[in-house]
Amino acid sequence: MISFTDPTLLILLALAALGIISHNTTVTVAILVLLIIRITPLSQFFPWVEKQGLTLGIVVLTIGVLAPIASGTLSAGAVMQSFLHWKSLLAIIIGLLVSWLGGRGVSLMTHQPSVVAGLLVGTVLGVALLRGVPVGPLIAAGLLSLFIGKG
Repeated sequence: MISFTDPTLLILLALAALGIISHNTTVTVAILVLLIIRITPLSQFFPWVEKQGLTLGIVVLTIGVLAPIASGTLSAGAVMQSFLHWKSLLAIIIGLLVSWLGGRGVSLMTHQPSVVAGLLVGTVLGVALLRGVPVGPLIAAGLLSLFIGKG
């Protein structure tokens, strides 16, 4: 039985309200799905969601990023041209850096779970208040790993 004085439920409800107030559908839907899982018998799947959710999210994000190439919207010629323009070369370098930071972030979150709560709260607030996107925890953890020397 879930009580409305359950601190976890109250935090999720507050974050959902923040998503609604800021008109951020991504945060709102994600939190509402988690609330539904939490207050129904689906809560038995939380260990799977916790273990596989990040991987599943990265797979879906990667599919979205690669869809223009797969659909032909972004031609092979355009991809090849990206190696000839300085802005595209800079984008490639930044993409490499961000991917490396994300890898450090996964490692840090795995080895130092005490930082996960802060990273998640900061990311949800950034998504809700600053119109960001929820890829922040990995990058934030990667940046944090540079400051604290882990990862």
